[in-house]
Amino acid sequence: MGKIYIIGLGPGNEELLTLGAIERIESGRKNFLRTENHPSVKYFERHNIPYKSYDYIYDSEDEFNDVYVLIVEELKKESESEEEINYYVPGNPLVAERTVELLLEENLDIEIVSGMSFIEPMIELVGRDPINGLKIVDGAVFNSSMVDINVDLIITQTYNQRILSEVKIILSEIYGDDYNVYLVQNAGVRGKEKKLCIPIYKLDRLIETGPLLSIYVPKIDKNIKKVFDFNDIMGIMKVLRGVGGCQWDAKQTHDSIRECLIEEAYEVVDAIDNNDIDNIIEELGDLLLQVVFHCQIAYEEGEFFPIEVTSALANKLIFRHPHVFQEKKIVNSDEVVYNWNKLKYGKRDITGLIDKINNIPKLPALMTSFKVQEKAAEVGFDWDDIKGPIDKVDEEFKEVLEALEDFGGGDKRVEGEIGDLLFAVVNLSRLLDVNPEIALNRTIRKFVKRLKFMEDKSEELEIKLENMTLNEMEILYQEAKRQECL
Repeated sequence: MGKIYIIGLGPGNEELLTLGAIERIESGRKNFLRTENHPSVKYFERHNIPYKSYDYIYDSEDEFNDVYVLIVEELKKESESEEEINYYVPGNPLVAERTVELLLEENLDIEIVSGMSFIEPMIELVGRDPINGLKIVDGAVFNSSMVDINVDLIITQTYNQRILSEVKIILSEIYGDDYNVYLVQNAGVRGKEKKLCIPIYKLDRLIETGPLLSIYVPKIDKNIKKVFDFNDIMGIMKVLRGVGGCQWDAKQTHDSIRECLIEEAYEVVDAIDNNDIDNIIEELGDLLLQVVFHCQIAYEEGEFFPIEVTSALANKLIFRHPHVFQEKKIVNSDEVVYNWNKLKYGKRDITGLIDKINNIPKLPALMTSFKVQEKAAEVGFDWDDIKGPIDKVDEEFKEVLEALEDFGGGDKRVEGEIGDLLFAVVNLSRLLDVNPEIALNRTIRKFVKRLKFMEDKSEELEIKLENMTLNEMEILYQEAKRQECL
């Protein structure tokens, strides 16, 4: 198999061809072009240098990756009968060129002949210095995870309306509809270069598109910044705990703020239960603040780096989802949960029932009892049907009444029977697929709402609640319940 030279044609006109590229063009070897839709191809035509273009493959395949794979296969076949062949691509072979990536993955004799990419003339057009941060991504596979608001962004391969529309939606969600970006057409092609500064919402309203169309997104100016990412939050926390920052933030430790994690988690759950989207956003931010706080404390103390937290999480997600990342077949969601627990316990060398129960973190009593019962059920210690737990609740309630009659309120034995009753109710809720912690919190909120109704009504009647009889308050309570049904 012969050697394959991969040559960059530069971003535009013939004068941007390198001496190395011209030497290969005039080498007398067979020439193959990924596409002839490039201004530098005029050099071949003016000097009557023959070439073969692979544009026909674009018309035969629906997916671009299939096109690139076929081009690579064709080049491999051509190199089998030649000592050397030349393969030409637009710009720089190592910038946004999928066929070159695929060729380099093969065990082939390859030499790269560099060329100027579209990046240099593009940054000249927009007047931005890449030293302050520049990221280049492929518009054909663009998604929100590729965005970094703290560096400039070039989105290339935005050659049709569909891609422009998809890019617009993603950018709008992050930067906002009115954020200005640059559309650059034919960067490096003398006489045809176009630069247009427009708000994001106009991105897909262009009539003219093409293979040399790219988007330049300037990073968000820190002086007018209203959008922030995880790195920004880490930076803010570093300032708060640094010299000249906040004295309260600076003196906190893992221990001093540990209870805030629980509090913020409950506030997130409360916002979810109230279906308050704005509050969910705010409370999730408060919960994230606790994560950032602990990460910054650990970094300062030399305990671990923030990236270790995200890496540990990512590795755990990948390890515990082999049905997604390793193509292991899973039948249903129950099997997913079983497999998750199996992998988790295997990594921690947990095998027995008591080991699993002891591995349950410190939680409120209702949640702990729920999880303990789940672990017991995993080894088969569970009711056969719903009748068992219903009868058990009735049995434990009667035992509470008996203990109350025998020993009176406040006795430890009554306390024990109340605990048994609560445990039985948790078991019933588990088998009814109801989380008792969430159910009880919902009832608490409902009760408080009814109390507010009673208090408001009592003020209308100009009678304080504490001056009402129990019967009068019960009437207001029942009215509050009826109002919920309206």
